[in-house]
Amino acid sequence: MAPTTNRLPAPKKRIAVMTSGGDSPGMNGSVRAVVRMAIAQGCEAYCVYEGYEGLVTGGDLIRPAQWEDVRGWLSEGGTLIGTARCKAFTERPGRSKAAKNMIDKGINALVICGGDGSLTGADIFRGEWPSLLEELVRNGDISTEQQKTFQYLNIVGLVGSIDNDFADTDATIGCYSSLGRICEAMDYIDATAFSHQRAFVIEVMGRHCGWLALMAGVSTGADFIFIPESPPDRDWEDQMCDIISKHRKLGKRKSIVIVAEGAHDLDLNRISPNKVKDLLSNRLKLDTRITTLGHVQRGGNACAYDRQLSTLQGVEAVNAVLEATPETPSKFIAIIENKIVRNPLIEAVKSTQEVAEAIKAKDFKRALALRGPEFTEYHKAYMMTTATDQPALRLPKETHMNIAIIHVGAPAGGMNSATRAAVAYCLSRGHTPIAIHNGFPGLVRHHADEPLGSVRYVQWLDVEGWISKGGSEIGTNRDLPSKVGMGETADCFNIYKFDALFIIGGFEAFTALSELRKARPDYPAFRIPMMLLPATISNNVPGTEYSVGSDTCLNALTSYCDAIKQSASASRRRIFVVETQGGRSGYIATMAALGIGATAVYTPEEGVNIQMLARDIEHLKQSFAKDKGQTRAGKLILCNEHASETYTTEVIANMIREESKGRFESRFAIPGHVQQGGTPSPMDRVRAVRLAVKCIEAIEKHAGKSKEEIMEDDLSMAVIGIKGASVVFGAMERLEREETHWTHRRPKDESWLQYKKTVDTLSGRPRPEDCCVTCGKMR
Repeated sequence: MAPTTNRLPAPKKRIAVMTSGGDSPGMNGSVRAVVRMAIAQGCEAYCVYEGYEGLVTGGDLIRPAQWEDVRGWLSEGGTLIGTARCKAFTERPGRSKAAKNMIDKGINALVICGGDGSLTGADIFRGEWPSLLEELVRNGDISTEQQKTFQYLNIVGLVGSIDNDFADTDATIGCYSSLGRICEAMDYIDATAFSHQRAFVIEVMGRHCGWLALMAGVSTGADFIFIPESPPDRDWEDQMCDIISKHRKLGKRKSIVIVAEGAHDLDLNRISPNKVKDLLSNRLKLDTRITTLGHVQRGGNACAYDRQLSTLQGVEAVNAVLEATPETPSKFIAIIENKIVRNPLIEAVKSTQEVAEAIKAKDFKRALALRGPEFTEYHKAYMMTTATDQPALRLPKETHMNIAIIHVGAPAGGMNSATRAAVAYCLSRGHTPIAIHNGFPGLVRHHADEPLGSVRYVQWLDVEGWISKGGSEIGTNRDLPSKVGMGETADCFNIYKFDALFIIGGFEAFTALSELRKARPDYPAFRIPMMLLPATISNNVPGTEYSVGSDTCLNALTSYCDAIKQSASASRRRIFVVETQGGRSGYIATMAALGIGATAVYTPEEGVNIQMLARDIEHLKQSFAKDKGQTRAGKLILCNEHASETYTTEVIANMIREESKGRFESRFAIPGHVQQGGTPSPMDRVRAVRLAVKCIEAIEKHAGKSKEEIMEDDLSMAVIGIKGASVVFGAMERLEREETHWTHRRPKDESWLQYKKTVDTLSGRPRPEDCCVTCGKMR
């Protein structure tokens, strides 16, 4: 039900949204967000059907969009308002027709979701707008009064592209959904390749951008990748065969090579999957098959991340339109690490085109740099972890370290990916990786077990297949050093001569690191560098806005909620109250609500009270009364497991059922440990790899230092995190003192809290100040 607050003065601004270029998962989420945010802000929303073709044709292809028109769109793939190539718009007469059609409809702002070509066309359109209106006036197509009223056109871009080929943003709408399709297919292929000891050559999309191929390589542990930005050396045939041969000699049963469709050598000669296959078959005598994934990479519904991204960017696009002035240059909405930002459109288009120019000029170093720091870091991480026998990377012997790796807390998707990356990096640098099985209890109680103790030296083949495995292959445990004995823990550190500790886990891991830090004065064994990589579905570790495993959880929860919502919609008049995990942090509940279009979300931070329930029940009554005959009428409420001790998920569902008086049904559902996910999501895999490499790099900086020097360095015990637009290391002492809410086991400041308001706005949930305190009805 549409909100009735925050109305702007008349006349209302009319904002149109369109999708253009190739479709990508998440486009529908952006259209939904633009339409509902525009209405919530007192504007009128329009949808342009069939892309620029609809803009040029006009008529019924440009029509008003109401609140209910976009219901259920978040879970739909492709673009429901269509997209089409339009030659007419590339010429001025076509753009003149588009301008007249927009003025006829009273539209003076346009949000476009598409690729670089679509957004370039939009910026040209805006630049020509004043002269186009002058022509229309001269021709008598519009009046001078209309020209004055619509003298300015606001354009805001959203980048929808599975290739993630647009500059000045870390992700485009649809790219992680596409990567998910690739990884899912490759995980299946991996199993048959292992069974038959085969080699597979996988061709993925990416004519001018190797992001999909690179990230698929990182996500699946491919033996070799070919991407346009960084062609292989001239002796690549020997190099590839050498790497794969070494892996086979180590005992690896299968080989995977990924080829971007735009792959080429240093002389720009195409490297085809068939050429790679022939090399593996003829030179290495491997049973080799080719799989071209094709358009399966583009189809299907959006993953949780793309739903969140498209929604948040759509909301920001409307805000950008409303805050724009005639002097404001065209903007597009980007994401840098974890922060939604507005960046100049034309500069980004120029940088995007410069990549292709750099490749054409064979300036591959520049092409790689133009892709941005995140792309470069992932490329570096892949090259460092794909093979361990790399003499050029090996450090001097005196700087080699014994680096222990331990998992603490509940399992989370990506823990194994991080461990594999850390082991591979350690081996390539000459360090000795040591896996501690079953957490601190395993270290203290079982390190000396026969025939196999819990402290084990790790070889490459031990972890090679862990990249796509969920859970924890070395075992994880919640018990802290203080419980198993601080002195006994220190003794084990001394027995095995640990030079550093790499901890992977959630809030328990954070607490364990805090205990070890505080024990440093009494136990010299703890005066070594220790790094924590946050890995928990709850995303409640201080010092970071993202934890490995949270994206896997959100994908699992989103899929579960999609199925539940389908059931609710089939029954028409039914609402499900779904209980989420997350401890005392409402992150999972809120972000899942953003991705599924929940009616309401209850979190520990906000709590639940009787007035809140009264408002929501009254809102449901009005909503179901208005929904007569509507499709996609099922509704969901998400409730964190600790949102309230009194108003539990079941109690809330029963209260709604009782107050509905038979007008609609209410059920509750508890997905439980399904939320911990099975196979880690591609995002959790690639981020685990990147952050693990950074952690070991940070540990290496302390090589050769005395225990006193290490103890004096605040960053010798740190948490790696993503905060805003940066990857940072936070010193434990400061994080404990300034950023930790110890009672509630979460950070004091949680960046995602701002999205709770977005969930409420897009669901049409009434604000407390607009409702009667007693009955919950709108005043």
